[in-house]
Amino acid sequence: MSLTFDTFKESLNAAAPPDGLSLALQALWYDAKDNWGTAHEYAQQQDDELGAWVHAYLHRKEGDIPNADYWYHRAAKPMSELSLEGEWEAIVQALLNDQ
Repeated sequence: MSLTFDTFKESLNAAAPPDGLSLALQALWYDAKDNWGTAHEYAQQQDDELGAWVHAYLHRKEGDIPNADYWYHRAAKPMSELSLEGEWEAIVQALLNDQ
């Protein structure tokens, strides 16, 4: 499945994420729906650098900077200096390009 950033954002109007999304993209979908707990569960289930990147973002959003720093390290990414919205967009676009 190939989604664009715009179609991913449009999917936020639905009750469930589109079929075929990675766990990390599902996590970001739930995060955008203000469901941090479900987003965190999905991020934890994707045990690779992409899942760690989403996990880092979620802990940064939560305000748990030491935990976020740990996950950024696991993702091999520096701590983001973008706004939370900017980082969300950057991760979604990167993950969509990776699908």
